[in-house]
Amino acid sequence: MDDGLSALLRQRIAAEGPLSLADYMAACLGDPHFGYYMTRDPLGRGGDFITAPEISQMFGELLGLWAVDTWHKMGAPAPLHLVELGPGRGTLAKDALRAAAGAPAFAAAAQLHLVETSPPLRAAQAAALGDRPCWHDTLASVPKGPAIILANEFLDALPIHQFEFDGDAWRERRVTWADGRFAWTLTPASAAESAQLNARPGTPRAGTVSELAPAAGAIAGAIAGRAKDAATAALFIDYGPAESAHGDSFQAVRNHRPVDPLTMPGAADLTAHVDFAAFAAAATGGGATAHGPISQRAFLTVLGLPTRADRLAAGNPDQAAAVAAAQHRLIDPAEMGILFKVLAITSPGLATPAGFADPASAPAHNQRRPNP
Repeated sequence: MDDGLSALLRQRIAAEGPLSLADYMAACLGDPHFGYYMTRDPLGRGGDFITAPEISQMFGELLGLWAVDTWHKMGAPAPLHLVELGPGRGTLAKDALRAAAGAPAFAAAAQLHLVETSPPLRAAQAAALGDRPCWHDTLASVPKGPAIILANEFLDALPIHQFEFDGDAWRERRVTWADGRFAWTLTPASAAESAQLNARPGTPRAGTVSELAPAAGAIAGAIAGRAKDAATAALFIDYGPAESAHGDSFQAVRNHRPVDPLTMPGAADLTAHVDFAAFAAAATGGGATAHGPISQRAFLTVLGLPTRADRLAAGNPDQAAAVAAAQHRLIDPAEMGILFKVLAITSPGLATPAGFADPASAPAHNQRRPNP
């Protein structure tokens, strides 16, 4: 447990009462002095988790080619804001730009914007990309105009609210301090929150847990607003069910292993599954068009991952086994292939983005990752 952040959280609880899970997550991940992302580079084998761009260059390359194709469908606007939300070490952007360099007009038009609040990760991004990017704390400061937005494992780290059904009504799960530790407590849910939860499929039983993600909905609404003002296409890749459902997906990871999310504030990654249906609904409700979600397996296969893997292995025979292993991890149903979903949000009237019109892009399964 981080004593500094633990002390701050205990002070807040003493002054304000139990914290919503959203407030707890926001502090644990983003506190300027003790927050998880503000104090470390969490990626890689020496960190806490590995994302798709770190698994293989092929992931970023395919997204770069997707961006070029989408740009042409937008009418090849120049300049173009190429935006990445939560860009990690800059690996995805670096690989995407390298692949997109084969389209000189796109490369000349694209202005790179990275939405990142972590000082350590900004430093890593600068090391990978030099002075090309313009950094932002939020999407709101990215200039208006035509944009392509990429976001891999960004939504899962946004704060959520959790609720528990007591047999008669929904109650919000909040974090309190009791008996020398952080613990759950229940408070009444609002009428609006209860209505959203009751609209989900399935009849809740006593003890059923469910989640709402207003922060993700705000991102969808902001992108929809941009999409009405100028040609916009946003691609989100993350894990979670294709349809809204009850369930407890809140989890913490440290050193690649699950840990209790209430015992190490600021020292472990906190995430939750993305409700893709709710996210898409927030975007369409704002006037944008949603495509998907489809499985990562379907999306990357349609974009040509197997072909790219064959060529990469042929050109680097000593790396053939590693390339095959990376391809397996990215698209195998037992790995990231089905659990991870892909959703695109575009301006109304924009042609269907690559990967979403092919028959292979069947609706994704409603698979959920077990909560540790």
